[in-house]
Amino acid sequence: MGGVSTVTNSMSVRSFIDTSILIYTDDARASDKQAIALNLIGELRQNGSGVLSTQVLQEYFVAATRKLQVPAETARRKVEIFSNLGVVQIQLDSILGAIDLHRLHHLSFWDALILKAAIDSGCRTLVTEDLQHGQSIAGVEIRNPFVESPDA
Repeated sequence: MGGVSTVTNSMSVRSFIDTSILIYTDDARASDKQAIALNLIGELRQNGSGVLSTQVLQEYFVAATRKLQVPAETARRKVEIFSNLGVVQIQLDSILGAIDLHRLHHLSFWDALILKAAIDSGCRTLVTEDLQHGQSIAGVEIRNPFVESPDA
């Protein structure tokens, strides 16, 4: 399995969760990734170190209902469950900061907004499969839980 344990190697390390991780909790077609995502979310909920943003919750709802055909009622309930993690509200200063990160690091605007939310919430890791595993951007380490880790 992937390097789930490397994402939260200390209970004090806050980890920001990207949308794709939430999506995999519903994707039975990718059973290995689904198991990793479910275990990771459970671990982060249990130790209180998981964080996500209103953007991530919105993206999850749209992708789950459109791409995976999750019933809206089920997806709504999962948004409520996911919101038991730390939730960052996207504000104007986050958007402006994301634009700066987009320009400086050549990220998509949406990835930059997620990175900005991770920075604003004091996260040291961003759990995603959308950016380069092991890369550090603006002091936040990118961790792909689906990649085998040499220290796992």
